[in-house]
Amino acid sequence: MKALAKARYLRIAPRKVRQVTQCIRGQKAEIALINLQNMNKKAARLVGKVLKSAIANAEQNEFMGAVDELVVSRACVDEGPTLRRFRPRAMGRAAKIRKRTSHITVVVDDGLD
Repeated sequence: MKALAKARYLRIAPRKVRQVTQCIRGQKAEIALINLQNMNKKAARLVGKVLKSAIANAEQNEFMGAVDELVVSRACVDEGPTLRRFRPRAMGRAAKIRKRTSHITVVVDDGLD
């Protein structure tokens, strides 16, 4: 059985979050949480929240197996809408500033498939 959790429109660049999600794919959920707590990155805190939510969703949906056996089967990061700002430059010109957003999706599975 699968349980899914999403966090959308997070104000962090997807490239930074993808570094963190690569580290937890395929791991047991408990071990992934411990690894995320020991990472010194803002993205690790955000992915940890989504992972905790996915585990809670699995418990809420009357997951038949033990919660300790949950495995992070999928962790992906998609790009959200980009906020565009402008910064004044020399001679009346302007430079673009792109503030990127992310959508994080984490799926936990019982690993019995």
